This record gives sequence, C-alpha cells and structure tokens, in this order.
Amino acid sequence: MSEIDKLVSQALDLSEQIDYADGGIVSKTLLDEDAGTLTLFALSAGQNISEHSAPHYALAQVIEGRGEYVIDGETVSVNAGESVIMPPNVPHAVKAPEDFKMLLVMIKD
Repeated sequence: MSEIDKLVSQALDLSEQIDYADGGIVSKTLLDEDAGTLTLFALSAGQNISEHSAPHYALAQVIEGRGEYVIDGETVSVNAGESVIMPPNVPHAVKAPEDFKMLLVMIKD
C-alpha cells in the first residue's frame, strides 16, 4: 500500500504525518505520479533548502509555523494556513526562521 493510499477518503491533519529531526530537514513523499507530486517537509529552525529552480509550477502550503521563500531574489513570509505559488524556471530557496512544516504540490505539464 502506498503512502497516499493510507490517507485517502478521510479528514486528516497533515502536520501529524511528518515529524521534525533536530537540526535537520525531513521530507516524505505522499504521491509521485506523472501529473505531479505531493511532498511533506519538516524543517527545523535555521535550516535552508538552497536556491534551485524547477520546470513546473509549485504550491507550497505552510501547515505549521512560518517559512520564508526567496523567489527570484524577493522574500515572501508564509504563515501556517497560507500558501505561495512558485513559477516554473525561476530560482527559489526556502528558509526556516522557526520550525515549520509544509506541503509541496508540484504540478507537471
């Protein structure tokens, strides 16, 4: 049974589906299909995901805490319950000023 099959057709708190690692970054892929991916991340305070770009639109939904997204040099602060859409082929990075969790939704062409 895949990760996503364990979660379908029920109300769930995504923040309970992933735990922090002291001083680290944890990721958990829920779905990886041709159409896109669903990945949970838990970043400990002070951790960063270095600048990179992706060929697809991406939606980052913060589900706990606050994250900072640097998109094409501009910082966007995103709190729990808020989201940011990152455009394709534009450099972006993620910073954790505090512990935070997010769901990353990647939509492929």
